[in-house]
Formats: sequence, C-alpha cells, structure tokens
Amino acid sequence: MAGPGSAAVSGAGTPVAGPAGRDLFAEGLLEFLRPAVQQLDSHVHAVRESQVELREQIDSLAAELCRINEDQKVALDLDPYVKKLLNARRRVVLVNNILQNAQDLEERTVKWMTPLFALLLIALA
Repeated sequence: MAGPGSAAVSGAGTPVAGPAGRDLFAEGLLEFLRPAVQQLDSHVHAVRESQVELREQIDSLAAELCRINEDQKVALDLDPYVKKLLNARRRVVLVNNILQNAQDLEERTVKWMTPLFALLLIALA
C-alpha cells in the first residue's frame, strides 16, 4: 500500500499526488472490479429468468395434471404429484426471492463503492 508521501501513477505512468491521485486510484479500482460485478449481475439475471420459466412450466404441468385427473374415468390419484409440483414451485419462488435480495444487495454495494473507497483513501493518507 502506498505511504502518505507517495503518489498514485496515471495510466501514462505519470505520478499524480494528493486528492487527484486518490480519485484516480479509486476509479482504477472500480474499473478493475466492474467486469466481475457485471458478470455476476448478468448471471443472476439469467438465473432469475430461468427460475421464472421453470415456475411457469411447473404451473402448466400442474394444471395439465389436474385436467387429466378430472377427465379420467379410471380412479387415478394424481393429487400427490400435483402437491409435489406445487411444493417445487414454492421452492423456485423462494430461490427467486433470495436471488432478488442478493442482486439488490449487489446493486447497493456498487452504488456505495465509490464514496467508500474515497473515504478509505482519505483515511489512509
């Protein structure tokens, strides 16, 4: 870590002292972390989309099983399977809520990252 008397270095290799150096360092650190955060965000978004699709498929299958159960002349008890599907749907919704909370936390973390880095750099100076 740089000491109080040292300076940050710009992209051109030129030393930058004082608050401008801290700002440059914070910006560089954010740019370093940004691809990982964006990749995480896109993965969470993709998983949430697949969770919605899965929930829709479960709903469709449960409705189809209920329709088959009503149309059957032979006593075929599909209720346990419908209950299992509804339980799976509940778990999908739960996972989706957890993912939403994680994505909200990640967005808040990114939003407050710049000021926190600036405060940290001021404290270290």
